[in-house]
Amino acid sequence: MDSFTQIVLGAAVGEAVAGRKIGNKAPLFGAIAGTIPDLDVFIGNAMGTVDALNFHRGFTHSLAFALIFAPLLGFVMRKLFNSSSATWRDWTLLFFLGFFTHALLDCFTTWGTQLFWPVDYRIAFKSIFVIDPLYTLPLTICLVWLMFLSKTSQKRQKLNTIGLVISSAYLVFSVVVKQHVNSVFEDSFAKENMKVSRYDTRPAPLNTLLWTSNAELADGYKIGYYSLLDNNKDIAYFYFPKNHDFLTPYRQDEDVKQLIDLTNGWYTIQPVAKGVIYNDLRFGQRTGWLEKEGDFVFSYHIYREDDKVHIEEVEKEFDDGKAIMSALWTRILGKD
Repeated sequence: MDSFTQIVLGAAVGEAVAGRKIGNKAPLFGAIAGTIPDLDVFIGNAMGTVDALNFHRGFTHSLAFALIFAPLLGFVMRKLFNSSSATWRDWTLLFFLGFFTHALLDCFTTWGTQLFWPVDYRIAFKSIFVIDPLYTLPLTICLVWLMFLSKTSQKRQKLNTIGLVISSAYLVFSVVVKQHVNSVFEDSFAKENMKVSRYDTRPAPLNTLLWTSNAELADGYKIGYYSLLDNNKDIAYFYFPKNHDFLTPYRQDEDVKQLIDLTNGWYTIQPVAKGVIYNDLRFGQRTGWLEKEGDFVFSYHIYREDDKVHIEEVEKEFDDGKAIMSALWTRILGKD
């Protein structure tokens, strides 16, 4: 999830663990705990493109990381605040749950999280977008409200619980909706007589009403959209050829192999003047997705230079945010 959401969730968890003992220090350090796992992004800046992609949501998002560093940070915080009533166990639990809930929430998004690192398996339930106001707002409102109350106030505890319950219920709702959406797409595949070898679904940005599906065929992919507010379940699909043969000159490179593994094979290849563009299909297109136009959110330029294969992420451009949001909102409201 986005950094702000992880900060708010960490703060709410910190409040639940130690709010009655250390007041507003609990959400403060809970917010810090909720931020720490994403420091892997800064570490990744010193790595190559593919190594950084593999490192993100790896060790720092794992249960092992929480088990190792929570007790250490708990010891440090107990020493720093030895006059407070919070014990080493309280501080340890605060950091452990801050780390763990961060990683657990990320598991519900599309990227994939190595919760059980060093096991090389990424969990991705793909039921919620990385930014979803309906998840974040209840936590934020309740958290801001409670911080103006005494640490011993029962209302403070109730507010925090309400925020956590509402946001968690919304997360469960996203999983239930995904199951319904899966059945809609499966029925559509059968109706269209599509020979689908595999498919996946995920919510469109900022909501859980509009969903998209990638369906793999023998020589390409079909991408379709369905909103819970649609008046019918007739789904129009856009076809994207795989063009995987264009990757042949680079396929034996270890970084290219890792990129294929990381994207779970959901990619198309676009030949360009110098090398190829590797489009990661898992996150859809940035613009023009209602007309099959526009670039994909994550794409990588692969080319050979000085007898070495280079992989560089294609810079993202969101020039017309108003048009993007307008198209998204229109499609969320459903089609006739």
